[in-house]
Amino acid sequence: MTTAYNDVKGAVVSVINLKRQSSSGTNSLYSSLFGDDSDSSSSKNGKLETYSEGSGVVYMKSNGKGYIVTNNHVISGSDAVQVQLANGKTVKAKVVGKDSTTDLAVLSIDAKYVTQTAEFGDSKHLQAGQTVIAVGSPLGSEYASTVTQGIVSAPARTISTSSGNQQTVIQTDAAINPGNSGGALVNSAGQVIGINSMKLSQSSDGTSVEGMGFAIPSNEVVTIVNELVKKGKITRPQLGIRVIALQGIPEGYRSRLKIKSNLKDGIYIASVNKNGSAANAGMKSGDVITQVNGKKVEDVASLHSILYSHKVGDTVNVTVNRNGRNVNLKVKLEGN
Repeated sequence: MTTAYNDVKGAVVSVINLKRQSSSGTNSLYSSLFGDDSDSSSSKNGKLETYSEGSGVVYMKSNGKGYIVTNNHVISGSDAVQVQLANGKTVKAKVVGKDSTTDLAVLSIDAKYVTQTAEFGDSKHLQAGQTVIAVGSPLGSEYASTVTQGIVSAPARTISTSSGNQQTVIQTDAAINPGNSGGALVNSAGQVIGINSMKLSQSSDGTSVEGMGFAIPSNEVVTIVNELVKKGKITRPQLGIRVIALQGIPEGYRSRLKIKSNLKDGIYIASVNKNGSAANAGMKSGDVITQVNGKKVEDVASLHSILYSHKVGDTVNVTVNRNGRNVNLKVKLEGN
């Protein structure tokens, strides 16, 4: 995997989240007591200090800029952002766009600082057991360009995030620690097949766990970053449902999740939003989405990919398997 590491190491950077420290002098005490906002600029003029650090991947050089993908939570709440390059040089970065739903953000730096860009691979072809490496800055820039090795534990795991959203992620046992967020998950060909996003350190009952890291699949990353560069934000068409990808769910868990279908692939509809587009089209909980506009749907990422190629208000043809029978429904996409 040394060759794979060399293919990306110059493109993996440390991302530094800077926040201003407000002055706490007598003036600010008076202003808070008497409502005088004449000193409100104190926080704006305060000294920038490092609040947190993460990782990022330089993936494109265009129009005099180098574009970096990272996690949204890495730069969230920042007053300024800096990037420490692989050669140790620290430069200013601008936030191009961010999306809290997928936890992705795009930064830009002057193209003259870009010495290497990473290539995205096709996450659709990942297999469990495949060797991967994670590259990033665990615990911050002091440990920049750290590489850890593992395997793909599950190529498409649907999880619920802390914000209540569902996301299909790559599960890996490559060591991922605080600061690795936004870094690269790389295959043996030296391609970025995921952006490292989070790790699970304990289960819901408090049991400590090891070797459970998660990365956003590269196919989803490409879709999102292209939209962020183009528009600065994501307007997301959706069906108005909560889903579970059937792929990779062991038989024993199907009854726990109340999955009635015997299908191995597809998107199981756990619930349908009342008065939403899907409900109005006749979609029901327990249905399994197998196709959208004639394209096969195997996991949540492929569903997102098809939906994101449309606009809010467009109508799509959704094929669902209901009690072993295919039903075609016309669903008008709603906005998020």
